[in-house]
Amino acid sequence: MTFQDLHLQPALLRAVGAIGYTQPTPIQAAAIGPILRGKDLIGCAQTGTGKTAAFAIPILQRLRTNPKHFPIRALVLTPTRELALQIQENFTQYGQFLPLRSTVIFGGVGQGPQVQALAQGVDILVATPGRLNDLCNQGHIDLSGLEIFVLDEADRMLDMGFIHDVRKVIARLPQKRQTLLFSATMPKEIAELAKSILRNPIRVEVTPQSSTVEAIRQQVYKVDKGNKKLLLTHLLRTRNDPSVLVFTNTKHGANRVAEMLTKSGIPAMAIHGNKSQSARVTALENFKSGAIRVLVATDIAARGIDVNDLACVINYELPNVPETYVHRIGRTGRAGRSGIAISFCNYDELAYLRDIERLIGKAVPVVEEHPWPMEISKTQATKTPPPKASGTKPQAPKISERQVTPVLPAAKAELAVFLAGTGKPNPVGTKENTASQPPKTVRRALRSDPWVPGRVVAFADGRHRNRKTPK
Repeated sequence: MTFQDLHLQPALLRAVGAIGYTQPTPIQAAAIGPILRGKDLIGCAQTGTGKTAAFAIPILQRLRTNPKHFPIRALVLTPTRELALQIQENFTQYGQFLPLRSTVIFGGVGQGPQVQALAQGVDILVATPGRLNDLCNQGHIDLSGLEIFVLDEADRMLDMGFIHDVRKVIARLPQKRQTLLFSATMPKEIAELAKSILRNPIRVEVTPQSSTVEAIRQQVYKVDKGNKKLLLTHLLRTRNDPSVLVFTNTKHGANRVAEMLTKSGIPAMAIHGNKSQSARVTALENFKSGAIRVLVATDIAARGIDVNDLACVINYELPNVPETYVHRIGRTGRAGRSGIAISFCNYDELAYLRDIERLIGKAVPVVEEHPWPMEISKTQATKTPPPKASGTKPQAPKISERQVTPVLPAAKAELAVFLAGTGKPNPVGTKENTASQPPKTVRRALRSDPWVPGRVVAFADGRHRNRKTPK
């Protein structure tokens, strides 16, 4: 099948030809036709298969006949700023020969330029949920005339806690519209959301959910946690990959890895949600241009990273969600190209590795020969000693002579007089006690024992009356 077989307009065929597209990917071939017919659609395909073109190209063709710029006619909702910028760039490429306008809005930057672009008129708006709701509340955006709504990366939208913002956006949309939902994975929560916002949708699933690209060569290195940074530096120095994307589970971890690599003489930058928009854009541009060789990212920030011919992906830490592993390694091997995915696994992550292998349906080859093999195994893991059998009393800890202070005879006599009026038994060592009880060793009190000095002082300062017990 070719793009001509999809009945696209000459302007769109000219644009995709200029980009270098020759044949549609499976998701494009399956989704473009139903979207052109105005059907609601659920698209589930692994990352790197061309989901953006699958909805952007038919949207451009449907809106080309009436480019009036007011009101907004198509809305694409995405979870991250990087992905929003990437989608906007794709719309500009595909529609370069059409009289349609598109713009992108997102948080983390001033809203002034975005408001000015909206005031000039927009046919297609790409937005993140937070900034979209803010500008709607300020009256800068009117969605009453919307014709097409796209919810992209829906699974990550829910993972990031944007579900309430998404529902607010949906409440602003007209009931009569075309709705498209695209996602790298399709958990049950997304299926339930689709039932509430789509009408008789067509489901397009070109590959099984969370399947890995066959062109990606996968490897796992079993290494102790403390040696991961040494192994990462070793691999980056011995391998000749021109571009490497390193994944960590936390933002602070991404910063530490990037700083460690920079100190080791390997150009690297970190990208995550705590970075400013300018810093994130700079890091991504430097990575794409080759100014830096390594980009360290978290899962959320990686959405929208689209680098041609990305050679290698390294999982510095294994994710605890198996589907996330599939999305990570899908950054390489895009559009049928080859790539390699390397994972580091310490003892605490062995369970994550088993879950990943169960999901993808095959074992990930283990690289045994490397300088820092994992030494902590199950037999070497420290265990708490089992408790002794019942019936044996635990021995009291030994107290050294430096830790105890003998009770002086004078203080003991005063204490006996004080306790006589309370009805409490006299302490060991008084005459009334020694006659009825066998002789015992004189108690040696700890210096930290509060009752000896406290009560003696209470008697010595002249207060002979009994203390009142709290009710």
